[in-house]
Amino acid sequence: MPVEIRRTLLTIQTTHIEGGKPVAVPTKLIAAMAIVKNPWYGRGFVENLRPEIREAGPVLGKLLTEMILDVTGGTVEGYGKASIVGMGGELEHAQALTHTLWFGNQYRDAVNAKSYLAFTNSRGAAGCSLMIPLMDKDDGGRRSHYQTIHTAVQDAPADDEIVVALGASLGGHPHHRIGDRYEDLREMGYDVDNPAGV
Repeated sequence: MPVEIRRTLLTIQTTHIEGGKPVAVPTKLIAAMAIVKNPWYGRGFVENLRPEIREAGPVLGKLLTEMILDVTGGTVEGYGKASIVGMGGELEHAQALTHTLWFGNQYRDAVNAKSYLAFTNSRGAAGCSLMIPLMDKDDGGRRSHYQTIHTAVQDAPADDEIVVALGASLGGHPHHRIGDRYEDLREMGYDVDNPAGV
């Protein structure tokens, strides 16, 4: 059964001032979202979700990735993903559409990323919060790019829908000054080249 997409949405947030101080280079947060029919809705407990995952993953991954690239030109610095299943579905249904290489690798490969995609998955009613966590696409310890896109779709997800999203950042969070993970490791006596050793 083909993926049934009701609507796509694209949001762009540009920050010019943070903490009362102008941002030298305004930062951007981009969210690409698709509202899709839950392919498992109304079927009872479905033991094997993989056929629908295999079918929907590449379609949604390609669609949302292209929406991000159209805005960024491929210059993504931070990235992440999220999904919300409607109240008539299982949390596993939300996870199924995003926790698959058929979906995530479309984005990861397009932006030549090295780190994993940060994620959230939840269940909720129409208008509930969609939180897309972001991290540096190449360096998971670079805290300047730990950010969260916080948005909502007023009429989604319906009980039989899933909202699937990809997020991106151009620039880190404004006025970053908390250091990165490697500074903490050094100060705690860890060998940064061998984090398991002290």
